[in-house]
Amino acid sequence: MSWEMPGPAWLFCPADRPERYGKALAAADVVIIDLEDGVAEADKAAARTALIETPLDPDRTVIRVNAAGTLEHMLDLDALIRTEYRRIMLPKCESAEQITRLADYEVIALIESPLGALAVGRAVMVRNAIGVMWGAEDLVAALGGNSSRRADGSYRDIARHVRSQSLLAAKAYGKFALDSVFLNITDLDGLADEAEDAVAIGFDAKVAIHPSQVPVIRRAYAPRAEEVDWANRVLVEAPNHRGVFTFEGRMVDMPVIRHAERIVQRAKQAGNTGFAS
Repeated sequence: MSWEMPGPAWLFCPADRPERYGKALAAADVVIIDLEDGVAEADKAAARTALIETPLDPDRTVIRVNAAGTLEHMLDLDALIRTEYRRIMLPKCESAEQITRLADYEVIALIESPLGALAVGRAVMVRNAIGVMWGAEDLVAALGGNSSRRADGSYRDIARHVRSQSLLAAKAYGKFALDSVFLNITDLDGLADEAEDAVAIGFDAKVAIHPSQVPVIRRAYAPRAEEVDWANRVLVEAPNHRGVFTFEGRMVDMPVIRHAERIVQRAKQAGNTGFAS
């Protein structure tokens, strides 16, 4: 993967609201300009015009096109030719072939259907797949259900299964993984808990639907000063040993070293590479 992700807080922005493009990019690390669910059918043509006429930094912008096999998908690709954007999110991705047909682009597979959930491992093997995101609401609707979460806000088992499967597929083939959106905009504590869980299990970023969610996601991904301190000291000590060693009463082996490296990487993204709080 040649693209280095700018940071862990991504934000959706409807493509038919070009006055929001710049604000969204200023708020988040990456903005996803949405031509699909965020735009009503009657407004999709205007959204494509706005996409062409309101350029953003292509290194920090991803375009969510409409699903493969639709007329809107083909019209989206025609519009993209007239832009500098070369990273797209493919909703309802269900096969490797859907990604390889987009050979001119780096593709994030959005897994949100039963077939997509079953095919994700094969789909993300292809060369131009760079990442995976998953979505619960379309998935549950396709299953004939009506709620992805329990009354306490936690995901039901089927959503947790697809979340885990998407993460495993991404990391098995060296792609990045994006955790899904948190729809309750006012519940920032619930978002914080979910974002912290995403960090703990290895998601590289979490996607927001409102600018107020972005700082919460960033805080979850920014390691504490004491974590950065420990990680830096472990990595300084590691070259002095062959194989497993003990550091401050704790066994250190290769998985622990990789954990320390990941903390330092997250700290660099957050702008905290030293020991200050």
